[in-house]
Amino acid sequence: MSASGGTKAIVAALGANLAIAAAKFVAFAFSGSSSMLAEGVHSVADSGNQALLLLGGKKAQKQASEEHPFGYGRERYIYGFLVSVVLFSIGGVFALYEGYEKIKEPHPLEHWYWPVGVLVFAVVAEAFSFRTAIKESNALRGEQSWSSFIRTAKAPELPVVLLEDFGALVGLVLALGGVGLTIATGDSVWDGIGTLCIGTLLVVIALVLAAETKSLLLGEAAGPEQVARIRAAAVDGESVTRVIHMRTLHLGPEELLVAAKIAVRGEDTAAQIARAIDAAESRIREAVPIARVIYLEPDIYQPAPPHYPSPPGA
Repeated sequence: MSASGGTKAIVAALGANLAIAAAKFVAFAFSGSSSMLAEGVHSVADSGNQALLLLGGKKAQKQASEEHPFGYGRERYIYGFLVSVVLFSIGGVFALYEGYEKIKEPHPLEHWYWPVGVLVFAVVAEAFSFRTAIKESNALRGEQSWSSFIRTAKAPELPVVLLEDFGALVGLVLALGGVGLTIATGDSVWDGIGTLCIGTLLVVIALVLAAETKSLLLGEAAGPEQVARIRAAAVDGESVTRVIHMRTLHLGPEELLVAAKIAVRGEDTAAQIARAIDAAESRIREAVPIARVIYLEPDIYQPAPPHYPSPPGA
């Protein structure tokens, strides 16, 4: 995944959310709408999340050290997981609490045109941010569905921004619904119900993000297409005749570890085997450029003996 594409989407989302958060808090101050307060906190949480993603990307660029010989690529996964925690605690739980309080003790909605105007502005700004995230993601997802892209992406930035922007747009629609029903009926309970819906939405999105980033933190293998290319590149049919078995692991979104046992000819000398390994590593890196850490172990391939069923009564 292109780091520049992810950064562009993050910056667009950050700028939109900062402007939207300020407008929502102004609208809350004039109207007393709990939906606007929940949405304002939501935008602040989103802004903090984008700052976390940018910080994670910066830290991931540190050079490998003796203490961390495989580098800091997983910093991006850690900060992606922190985003889900922030979204759940600050965004979702706060909105649920605020919605409950509004339903328990309804307050009249004043100056209704403030929240309506701000929500319309927020929809336009979030749509711009969402469009940028979609554009950057389309360059990478290929023929994948959106759900498959979010599940299988090895870089956390674009899936996080996509889900946040999608959640923000749905949340704005819910807030408009709550405010609109409050204006139409004169009952502020609808504003609280809209806030509860926003909180539930944020909690669900946070749980989805947590599940996906947890999988990345645990360590995911290369995708099937990359594995196939690595296997094909390792074998030249002469000095390397097959890949006996292989393991891959993402050390970061753009750094892959490859460990494999390869079959070499029994009559080759140590020098010939060493040259064969070097050549295989070069072919693998050419086929899959993110395969930066490669360990190849030479061996003599021995087919497993055929399995004969035990005779009856044995």
